[in-house]
Order: sequence, then C-alpha cells, then structure tokens
Amino acid sequence: MSGSPTSSTPPAPRPRKPVRRFFLHKVLPPFGWRAYRALGRSWTYRAQGMDALHGCIADGRPVVGAFLHARTFALLHYFSLPAQGRWILMCSQSRDGEAMARIEEGLGFQVARGSSGKGGARALVEMIKAQREDRGLNSCLAIDGSRGPRGIAQLGIITLAQKTGSLLLPVAASTARCWRWERSWDRTVIPKWGATIAVRAGEPIAVPPKMDAAALEALRLRVETTLVGMHAALDAETGYRDSEPLQAAAAPLTAAGAG
Repeated sequence: MSGSPTSSTPPAPRPRKPVRRFFLHKVLPPFGWRAYRALGRSWTYRAQGMDALHGCIADGRPVVGAFLHARTFALLHYFSLPAQGRWILMCSQSRDGEAMARIEEGLGFQVARGSSGKGGARALVEMIKAQREDRGLNSCLAIDGSRGPRGIAQLGIITLAQKTGSLLLPVAASTARCWRWERSWDRTVIPKWGATIAVRAGEPIAVPPKMDAAALEALRLRVETTLVGMHAALDAETGYRDSEPLQAAAAPLTAAGAG
C-alpha cells in the first residue's frame, strides 16, 4: 500500500442546545414567576387549621410540610406569603427543573436541587443542614416524590422531620376551578384565574428520632392515609372531581382501623 496513513480527527462536540438552555435559564424564570405571582394574586384562599403552623412559627419550632405533588401549584403562592414563614423546597435537577427552581427562588423560597430520580439524597442533606442552622426555616416535601407512584408516601419526608426535630404538618389543597394535566404522572392540578382554593392543615405529627422498621412503616402509612383522606374530604367540599381518585392509597389503614 502506498501513501501515508491519514490521522482521524475526532468530531467537534455538538452544541448542547444553547438557545433552549438560554430560554430555560434566563428568559422563562423571570417571566414565569411574575406570571405565576399574578395568577396567584387572583386566587382567594380559604384556609383551615393553620393555627398550628402559625403557633410553630411564633415559637420558633421548625415544621416539615407534607403535601401531594399534584397540588404544588395551588400551594406555592399561599406558602410564599410572609405570614406563612420561610421555607426551603426540593426541586428536580432536570433542565426543566432548573427553570422551576429559579421561579421558586423568585417567589422567595430557598431551593435544594434533587429528586427521587437523581440527587435526592444530596438535596435532602442540604435541607436538613439548612434547617439545623436556621431554626426559623421550615421545609416541605411532596410525600409521593417527583416521580410517584402517585399518592404513595416515601420515607424522605419522615427522615427530614427526624433529622431536624421538626413537626410533620400534613397540608391539602383543592379547587373545582382548575385545569388538570392528565398526561403527567401525578395528574397535576393548576387553579384557574380567580379560583377559590381551600387549604387545610391537619394535626401536626411528632416524629420520634429513632424507630424500628415496623414503627417507620406505620408512620409512613399514617402520613399517606392522612393526606389522601384530607384531600378526599376537601375535594368533596370544593366540588373537585377526578376520574382517577386517590382512594386506593387510603384503603389499607382504613381496613386495619375498621378491625
């Protein structure tokens, strides 16, 4: 064979969609939090049971708010109001999560980046550290995580309350005037302009610093069934209906209690 061997030059790396990244990081967040704030200001909240939260804020007792992922949009505006205290949230590390995190920061929240799929343990540690260092800071977490299963409580919420010495406060929200994103795993509820939103806090739950496996599972199930039951009652009051309700998650504890 004649001729010298040709050296192969590795192809240049392809650009990682800089326009999309710029839009998600720079354009969408300031527009998004302002649009959300305007929407939130059109809502009327009908709050019940918040004396426990306000008492904890007055006493400097930290709280971990427990809620369902599907009702996030209805709750963010309410808990961004100064009377509800200061909060740290967890938000996904995905590119879309970057935009959501910046929107939440624009609303005045502290944000730890992570989810049940990626970085969740690191974000949980960040939230624990933040609450330990600032006893006036509260945290909140969707009991069913960022990927579900829908309505099924995971253990992160209990770990967060254990490690921070916080009371666990179940919080539900409901409105009949809403859109529902049925293609999302959690069937996300988005209140419409001018909606009246019912928000209810349940009885605070004290979480022991140490529990065996049986006690941990009993508490996990208690949190799950409490929140599912609160939403069933609140949805009945507001008139919100879903063709795929969360009743199944409450069945085990209900059946056990009936015996």
